[in-house]
Order: sequence, then C-alpha cells, then structure tokens
Amino acid sequence: MATLKVPVTPSDHIQGPADAPVTMVEYGDYECAHCGLAHPIVKAVQRQFARKVRLVFRHFPLNQVHPHAESAAESAEFAGAAGRFWEMHDGIYENQESLGLPLLFALVGALGLSESDLREALTTAKYAPKVRNDFLGGVRSGVNGTPTFFINDQRHDASYAFDDLVAAIEPHLYARARL
Repeated sequence: MATLKVPVTPSDHIQGPADAPVTMVEYGDYECAHCGLAHPIVKAVQRQFARKVRLVFRHFPLNQVHPHAESAAESAEFAGAAGRFWEMHDGIYENQESLGLPLLFALVGALGLSESDLREALTTAKYAPKVRNDFLGGVRSGVNGTPTFFINDQRHDASYAFDDLVAAIEPHLYARARL
C-alpha cells in the first residue's frame, strides 16, 4: 500500500481541526469528472465526521487530458493568497461543466478579488510552482490518477463512494479511541 511521502504542512489547504484524529488528503484535478463527482461526497464525509476529520486538498492537474486543470488550480491558489481558497475550490467544482477562463474570472469577481490580478497571475504563472510541488508530491506518493485519497498517510485504494470512505476512516477513529 502506498503512503503519503510529503507530510501535511501549514502551506497546505486544510479544513478541519489540527488535532483531528483523521487526516484525509485529496489529490484532485478541477477538470476531472470523477473529482467533480467526489466533491459532494467529500463534503458529506466532512459533515458525517465533523471535528474528527481534517481535509487537505492538493493539486494534481492532468494537463494532457484536461486543458483547463492547470489554470483552475492556479486560480484556486490565487484566491488562496487572499484567504479564499475553499470558496474558489467549491465554486470551481460546483460549476465544473462551465470550466474555462470566463468561469474563473467570474468566480474571483464574485469573491471580490481582482480579475485583472488573476489574469496577470495566470500570464506570469505566479502560482504554478505551488501547483507543480503538489503534483510532484503526489507522484512521489504513488498518485497516478484523480481523485486519490490518503487517510492518515495511507493511500485509499477503494472507491470514493461515501460508504467506502467512511469504512476507511472509521477504523482510525476506533483505534484512537482504544488508546
């Protein structure tokens, strides 16, 4: 079983308490249809486990098959620099069928961020190094498709169906409760 090679750090995008007994890392691609389907499932898992699970999202754009994935990831990083990563992340997935520059500009505008600043950030690839680092960390950890999940540093090789994710998380909670 593959393990997460790059530990979670403050530079990651994290939702949930730092002391949660379970950390779920998702490597995702904003243009991947499976990631789009997994998005509401991940939200449901977060609701199910509330303060017991923290979610980490890392970029894994599959540029050769998803031409908008890189610009979407860089746009999420742009929003993240203003403290709005998760709103942008959710907005992209919730409007995935319209993914392209017009959507990205509309989303940053709706967040009160500058469309011209986003255009410049994309033109200069300002956030490409962060996206690339996430991608390379995924490669080192054995990610070869999206979405890929790690639960407490172990790759989750079952499906991203709600019941499968819950079944993978629960043993970690029970093991922690026994300690």
